[in-house]
Amino acid sequence: MMNSCTLIARNFPRLLGKTERRCIYQAQQCFSSSSPSLSPSSSSSFVLSHPSTVDTPTNPSRGRIVCITSGKGGVGKTTSAASFAFGLAKKGHKTCVVDFDIGLRNLDIHLGMERRVIFDLVNVLLDECSLNQALIKDKRNENLVMLAASQTRDKDSLTVEGVEKVLAGLADAFDYVVLDSPAGIESGARHAMYFADDAIITTNPELSSCRDADKMVGFISSRSRRAELGGDDTNVMPVSQTLLITRYDAERAQAEESLSIADMEELLGLPVVGVIPESKDVLTCTNLGVPIITMEKESAAADAYKDMVDRYLGEEKELRFVTPEPVSFFTRIFG
Repeated sequence: MMNSCTLIARNFPRLLGKTERRCIYQAQQCFSSSSPSLSPSSSSSFVLSHPSTVDTPTNPSRGRIVCITSGKGGVGKTTSAASFAFGLAKKGHKTCVVDFDIGLRNLDIHLGMERRVIFDLVNVLLDECSLNQALIKDKRNENLVMLAASQTRDKDSLTVEGVEKVLAGLADAFDYVVLDSPAGIESGARHAMYFADDAIITTNPELSSCRDADKMVGFISSRSRRAELGGDDTNVMPVSQTLLITRYDAERAQAEESLSIADMEELLGLPVVGVIPESKDVLTCTNLGVPIITMEKESAAADAYKDMVDRYLGEEKELRFVTPEPVSFFTRIFG
């Protein structure tokens, strides 16, 4: 069986350093004309306040914008966005979670709000309703609200100016604005990551997922508003990027049947904010319309999301559920 080291050597012929990899991506993006620039028409005017105003930990002028994104689809972004936002709200932070997957919304299902959607993000962008009319309050936690995506419009409805206006309104009212981004680098994803203060890159422990995640790391480093402003303004910090590993199976990683945490850290060059173990509870909670972090019975996945929220907020916590469970004597004998 091909182990993880062989797979990495075949698919990544040379492990580039973090700085070297960023430079390559920036050069590629500078010479690429395949995707239009997201720069606002006037760089001197800020509807959403200047990024430096939110980087002061003692007195930020607005809420932080956190983008949950990935290069590959199906890695658990929406599941993670729902639990991450609920976890922040449970900690007492006023939180709004926004679905940016225009045409294919699912966040409302994960939060059990699918029957309560009247207005959506596109309605707000087109001035068909006010921002407050489109916000749906969570029944379990008063600190959490959701802004749904449209199911009937396409992603061409998104504009930089419109998205900035909506995010400015949300950032003024909430401590955290969590953006559930679609996969890849299409319009919805690009608009979601452009204004991000923090980006949580979600990936599974497989090469295709990590390779696509690596492209997202470079894209955010070169195409976000913070990246554009950083060249002329030394007060602007780059987007803070961290890695969230989902569907992690410690036994398979130990047997070198999948990538290990160390493999993914080395490939992507990002600190790990959380490791979510493979769990049947995820599907159960999705079908019930509740974030898995709300599970009251013992659940490794729920506890892992709680740890993730704590780490994001600055607490130091050791990674759990990253080593195989010990096998008892009787299990070894009788199977």
